[in-house]
Amino acid sequence: MVYIILKIVLSASLLVAIAEVAKRSSFMGGLLASLPLISILAMIWIYTETKDVEKISQLSMSIFWLVIPSLTLFATLPLLLKKGLNFYLSLGIAALITIMAYYAMIWVLGKIGIEL
Repeated sequence: MVYIILKIVLSASLLVAIAEVAKRSSFMGGLLASLPLISILAMIWIYTETKDVEKISQLSMSIFWLVIPSLTLFATLPLLLKKGLNFYLSLGIAALITIMAYYAMIWVLGKIGIEL
């Protein structure tokens, strides 16, 4: 139980630290947020608990393919905000577009024989 609490505290601390840095500098916040820190932590947690390098390899490939559709959020959100849409509406629309991009990517990968 202590191990789970440690994982939660460390992971949440990263998120809070990035948000606090981003308040002061969009560039630094963006830099920290773009680093695969959460992915690295997840790999460390999985390896520590299982020592299964195949599971880590599969996770890494899934992350690789799914980063691509996640970029739609970062492309559409600023466009919607610049058009004057409300933040929450813009975020919701960008999230929906991102979900559609995920489904499209999974479909395309399935068609070319890549399973996640």
